[in-house]
Amino acid sequence: MPVFSTLPPLSLYVHLPWCVRKCPYCDFNSHQARGELPEAAYVDALLRDLEEELPRVWGRRVQTVFIGGGTPSLFPPAAIEHLLAGIRARIALSSNAEITLEANPGTLDNSRLAEFRAAGINRLSLGIQSFDNACLQRLGRIHDAAQARAAFETARRAGFDNINIDLMYALPGQTLAQARHDVATAIALQPEHVSYYQLTLEPNTWFHRHPPILPDEDTGWAIQCQGVELLEQAGYVQYEVSAFAREAYRCRHNLNYWKFGDYLGIGAGAHGKLSDAQHNHIERSWKTRHPQTYIQEPSRQQRLLGEHDIVLEFMMNALRLKQGVDLALFTQHTGLDQTVLRQACDKALQRGLLQPLESGRLCASTRGWRFLDDLISLFC
Repeated sequence: MPVFSTLPPLSLYVHLPWCVRKCPYCDFNSHQARGELPEAAYVDALLRDLEEELPRVWGRRVQTVFIGGGTPSLFPPAAIEHLLAGIRARIALSSNAEITLEANPGTLDNSRLAEFRAAGINRLSLGIQSFDNACLQRLGRIHDAAQARAAFETARRAGFDNINIDLMYALPGQTLAQARHDVATAIALQPEHVSYYQLTLEPNTWFHRHPPILPDEDTGWAIQCQGVELLEQAGYVQYEVSAFAREAYRCRHNLNYWKFGDYLGIGAGAHGKLSDAQHNHIERSWKTRHPQTYIQEPSRQQRLLGEHDIVLEFMMNALRLKQGVDLALFTQHTGLDQTVLRQACDKALQRGLLQPLESGRLCASTRGWRFLDDLISLFC
């Protein structure tokens, strides 16, 4: 049973589930927008949802807010402003809270971006995925390379000084040269953060049912190594498996996930994780998935995590970080004694997948980071 001396930091995730078109690789709870979006009704439901969560987090302050989707930038700035004002009226935000909005380059213009900035968004995450028009078409994206570059430049003019670019690699038909061009183009724009991750064929997606021809394993590995090298040469520090940042621009919201922090999840299909010091447990929760049902009644389901679940989830997240985490953080954020890790850590050390614990850190070795799934499987 977890016993907490202090509670982990708290974040807030807000899910806006609509998009212009469902991408064939997307396994998120997203729905194609048909007609006018029920913006006012949905924001009202989000705020009712948050009010229902408040008794579980009395006295706690939110450090980061992440508005994801779907395509949140489909919502007009006035709706985002109303949402953020409603959040601030109900729960305390840190004075320097990181507030991120995910955006699709095909849904942006100068006035819209400036209004998002004025509404309180201080970090923008652009889902560009590629700067190659053929790759973008095969991915089902609604923007082209020129729109992607224009969206970034427009965001800069609108006052955004903390921008993430999402790039995918090992795309259908992608060559090593095309992948290099993608990374080089992103670097030339000089974003503060780059999320660089491999396309995977997730269950319940069009690509999973109709698999495209992807680069072979050797080519995929060469593309990954090339991208990492280019980003690091340009001054981006790889701090997580798929995350690269300039100094002081690591994504605080995602770091809270990776360090097993707490977070409220509001919105259709949103998930949350909360530690309860009074009852000594950790709870996972999830909300009604369908947007229209959610608008009518944003109901909540939950389950308590057992010791095995807690250990596995902590390690799955923490070991993604290149520098790992302080060993003491395990007890602080799980409420469990470090002795529960001993057997699996001993096996990982014997196989050279984990760095020596004498350093005071839980950190994958170079080999362990390369074969991260093998390392994490030892804690299953």
